Amino acid sequence: MKMVTVGTTSLEMAVEQTGPDDGEPIVLLHGFPYDPRSFDGVIEKIDDRTRRILVPYLRGFGPTRYRSAHSFRSGQQAALGRDVLELLDAMGIERATLVGYDWGGRAASVVAALWPHRVRGLVCADGYPIQNIAKSSTTPGDVELEHQQWYQWYFNMDRGRAGLEKNRKAIAEKLWRLWSPGWFDGEVFDRTAQSFENPDFVPTVVHSYRHRYGNAAGDPALEPLERRLAEQPKIAVPTIGFQGEDDRVNSPLTSEGKEEMFTAHYERRLLPGIGHCAPQEAPEAVALIIQDALRLTA
Repeated sequence: MKMVTVGTTSLEMAVEQTGPDDGEPIVLLHGFPYDPRSFDGVIEKIDDRTRRILVPYLRGFGPTRYRSAHSFRSGQQAALGRDVLELLDAMGIERATLVGYDWGGRAASVVAALWPHRVRGLVCADGYPIQNIAKSSTTPGDVELEHQQWYQWYFNMDRGRAGLEKNRKAIAEKLWRLWSPGWFDGEVFDRTAQSFENPDFVPTVVHSYRHRYGNAAGDPALEPLERRLAEQPKIAVPTIGFQGEDDRVNSPLTSEGKEEMFTAHYERRLLPGIGHCAPQEAPEAVALIIQDALRLTA
């Protein structure tokens, strides 16, 4: 593995690369509050020395940095998706297989929906994760979902922003333990938590959770993309979805009935005994899904 730095409109993005520069590109995208360590076990299973496996640190995480003190510290979905598109551009990649969960799954889905010609195949958690902000800002979910998403309401308050600034590692550990009740690895968590020391972690995270409910304005430069996403565009890329049956933040119910949002091949796989961070908890299963997606789009 080697670390490379890629320049985008907003970022100097740190990317871990395994495999040759001319290999078949696969981009693995982590979520919140995680980092590329989520995919270590997956890479061991899919690295055949011919694939170019890229694992970027998302904006606000690890060594990735905003290019300017004046850059908008945005965590909105259009920003995450544009980052991935610009990563492909900067690395000279015409088409890639995109794999993601949580924030990373949303970023991958945004690219697949808006720029399908750049995506060979999509492997994504949580069904169709592109946010419907107009609906989510006014329409509550069921009581259990609202309870599980307490941290999102917390981050929408100034008290929550201060709490995340002061207790970022403790909050992240609490979320890991709640979301994946059958799994926790303290050593992996400690290594991952180093990524939360990024100076822009808190503003990026807070903006993400405020923007998705209409409580914070987005980056004006991204409004054209957000308007397209507000239309809930269908995904015309072959897709395999996955969901941990024991996911305690996005239950399997949240990914049911999403077939109508996909116009190419779509299937959904449930992972028994697995919580929210499936690549970390079940690397063999996720690696198998990636291998199947590659065969599907060969």
